Amino acid sequence: MLERIFGKGSISNIGEDEFIELDTQSADIPSGKIPIKIDKLDDFADTDRIQKNVREGSIVLVRIKSLKEKDLSELKRSIEKLRKTCIALNGDIVGIDEDWIILTPSFAHVARQ
Repeated sequence: MLERIFGKGSISNIGEDEFIELDTQSADIPSGKIPIKIDKLDDFADTDRIQKNVREGSIVLVRIKSLKEKDLSELKRSIEKLRKTCIALNGDIVGIDEDWIILTPSFAHVARQ
C-alpha cells in the first residue's frame, strides 16, 4: 500500500476499504479558533496577566520594549517568570525581535530554524 501511495501505484487503484478513519475527538488540541492576544510588558506586575492568558490557552505576543528601556534587570526577572510558567505548562517561549516575545500553551509551539 505504501508503494502505491508514494509513487509506484495510482491513487485510482486504492480501494475504499484501504482507508483508515481517524478519531479526531481524542486529540489534545482544542477545537475551534485559537485566540492570539497582543500584550505589553511595562513592569513586573504585568507578568501575572500574561501568565493568565497563556494558562487559558491563548498564544500571547508580548511587547517588551518599554520595560527593556526602563529597567533591564526587571525585564530579565519578568521573562524568567514567564519562562518558568511556559515550562510548567509544556508551552513555548521565544524572542522574535529585540522588542517582542511569543508565549504559547502546550498545544502550540514555535518552529525554530
